[in-house]
Amino acid sequence: MNRRDFIRNSVKVGAGIAVGGSPLWSFGKALGGLTILYTNDWHSRIDPFPMDGGRYEGLGGASKRAALIEKVRNDSSNVILLDAGDIFQGTPYFNYFGGELEFKLMSAMGYDAVTLGNHDFDAGLDGLAKQLVHARFEILTANYDFSSTILKNKFQPSTIIKKGPWKIGVLGVGIDLQNLVPAEHFGATRYTDPIAAANREADHLKNKLKCDLVICLSHLGYEYRSDKVSDVHLAKYSENIDLILGGHTHTFLREPVILKNKIGKNIRVCQTGWAGINLGKIDYEAHTISTAANPHSTMLKIC
Repeated sequence: MNRRDFIRNSVKVGAGIAVGGSPLWSFGKALGGLTILYTNDWHSRIDPFPMDGGRYEGLGGASKRAALIEKVRNDSSNVILLDAGDIFQGTPYFNYFGGELEFKLMSAMGYDAVTLGNHDFDAGLDGLAKQLVHARFEILTANYDFSSTILKNKFQPSTIIKKGPWKIGVLGVGIDLQNLVPAEHFGATRYTDPIAAANREADHLKNKLKCDLVICLSHLGYEYRSDKVSDVHLAKYSENIDLILGGHTHTFLREPVILKNKIGKNIRVCQTGWAGINLGKIDYEAHTISTAANPHSTMLKIC
């Protein structure tokens, strides 16, 4: 099979429901609330882990993720699908296709927005730029300045996603690339303070654009033993972010960690682990969205 046919067939498989019978779950469809689905660090894991006796055997896979996403969409009225970075690198699919297959599959699954992880630079700025044509979703980054690179004006710091009556603000921040990515791969990209950038965008989304909920897609990492900036730092020094969906440290959080932000309000931090073996799910009831209070959280195993 040639390269073009392989990618075409893979996207069809990834977009397929792969669930037999009638969608009986649709009869109980809830109205008015909001469901947020999220992934992080799936690292080009197109196929499930092999049945080799390993820890994750049989788990993950783009086709099964697509089926689960479709099931949730049939069950819920307003669904947003997000990713916190490191889409690329980890299997020969990336080495051979350079990220084309990953972006096409995520587009077929209907992702709304993602942020960039350090491994998304592994093919260099040219390699990332080449794949953007295949991304039918927003790529958000508030603290990487690409103005002196070929990626100038290719990304936005934040966006608004409208679902039903709700305005959901989403922003993205990334980790310092120095010593993580070869300098020639990120070139003249300038890293700026992610906490300052996130607070600036969150203030704009919440207070100027009147978003009902503000979500930060973060590839900073959950927490470190050092004072390195992390999601925990970001949460504590933020004011207008309601939810942080994180990545980078491959942390398995079975439920959101609730922290206090700078002004004493609750903020939730989530992360699904890695390799696409989990799909995070957060459900807000309609009357709690504007207060971001007490959502129901589930970690769906992709098996």
